[in-house]
Amino acid sequence: MTPFIRVQMQRIDVSAELARLTAGQTGVGGIGSFIGFVRDDPACPLQSLSLEHYPGMTEAAMTQIATEAAGRWPLLGCTLIHRVGRLVPGDDIVLVLAASPHRQAALDATGFLIDWLKTRAPFWKQERFVDGTERWVEARLADDEAASRW
Repeated sequence: MTPFIRVQMQRIDVSAELARLTAGQTGVGGIGSFIGFVRDDPACPLQSLSLEHYPGMTEAAMTQIATEAAGRWPLLGCTLIHRVGRLVPGDDIVLVLAASPHRQAALDATGFLIDWLKTRAPFWKQERFVDGTERWVEARLADDEAASRW
């Protein structure tokens, strides 16, 4: 299995990615999926989220995460796409797809992939709020705890 890894600025075409993942595949019994979006908090309204990455290093980390998943579950393919640049609330930010002959393997692999992507891929996020303040997003204990269950 060769994972499909991409870091991009443009919106994610989920239908196209599902079609690409399943093209020529006859053994797929299920696909687990996760689509993440930039969310807003009414208590502290977000104007935008800017994401940066280190080209080459980020894709290598994403490939390593996908390779780890393929070693744990019988995957026929997986897709990891993460956006960078300036995003606004409601924009898609990440897509994770995992195809397997078996439903549970696809779902478990998807959970693993998003948990590890969130904690081990080098992305830097800066929030800009409608009041003009900005802050860099720090690692969250809850994300580390989610990743540690795997």
